[in-house]
Amino acid sequence: MNLAKVSSAGQITVPVDIRRMLKLRAGDKILFTQNDNGEIVIDNASINAIRKAQNAFKGLAEELGNPSEEEVQAWVDEIRYGKGER
Repeated sequence: MNLAKVSSAGQITVPVDIRRMLKLRAGDKILFTQNDNGEIVIDNASINAIRKAQNAFKGLAEELGNPSEEEVQAWVDEIRYGKGER
C-alpha cells in the first residue's frame, strides 16, 4: 500500500512506486476519473490521451488502404498548414 498526505494547499506527493508505474515525470499531469464502481482512478494524463487517440484511429489505416508514413505526414501537413485539398 502506498500512502500520501494532503497538504493544506491540497497538494500530495505521489509515492515513487506509483510514479514509476504511471511513468510520471516532473511536469506531467495526473488524470483523476471515477469508474463504474465509484472508485477514483489515477492515470498519467498524457498516456491516457495517447491511448484514446490510438483507439479512435484503430482500423483506420486498413480503411485507407494502409497508407505510407509519407502519405500520412502529407495529410497531417494539409490539416495543420492548409496545404492543398483532400
